[in-house]
Amino acid sequence: MKRESIILIGFMGSGKTTVGMRLSYKIRRPVEDLDKMIERREACTISELFATKGEEYFREKETELLRELVRKKRQGILSAGGGTPMRQQNRDLLKQLGTVVYLRVRPETVYERLKWDKSRPLLQCKDPLSRIQELMESRAGAYESCADIIVDADELDLDEIQNRILRRLTK
Repeated sequence: MKRESIILIGFMGSGKTTVGMRLSYKIRRPVEDLDKMIERREACTISELFATKGEEYFREKETELLRELVRKKRQGILSAGGGTPMRQQNRDLLKQLGTVVYLRVRPETVYERLKWDKSRPLLQCKDPLSRIQELMESRAGAYESCADIIVDADELDLDEIQNRILRRLTK
C-alpha cells in the first residue's frame, strides 16, 4: 500500500469517523477527524460555532486547516466533515493530502442513524429526511468528483467497508 494519507469523505452519518478508527487500528496509522480538530482549536462544538459565528466562518476554518495539513505532509487517515468537499479549493486540498474515499449511503440510512442526534445543526428542522435528501443531492457531484474510490456502504458491515478500501488501495 502506498504511504500516503487516506481521506474519508461522505455525508454526515455515512460512517467516516467509525471507518477511520477501524482503518487506523488495522493499518497502524494515526486518524484525525477534521471537525474534532476544529472544535479543539475553537474551544467549542461545531453546533456552537454555527450558532455564534455562522457556517461561513466554520467553512473558512476547514479550508485553513486543510492548507496546514497539506503543508505538514502528515501521513495518516483523515475523516473530513460532510460539507468539506463543497468548496473546490477544499476538493483540491483533499486530493493533495492523499487518496480520497467516498463512503456513499442512501438518505434513509443517514436518517435512521441520526434522527435522535441533536448535535447536527443542519438537521434541526421540521422534516430532517427531506433536508437530508436535498443536501445529499446538492453534494453528490462534489463528492464524486473528489473521490478516488467510492464505496457504497449501506449494506456493508465495517469489516467489508474496510476490506474494500484496503483492496482498492493496494491495486
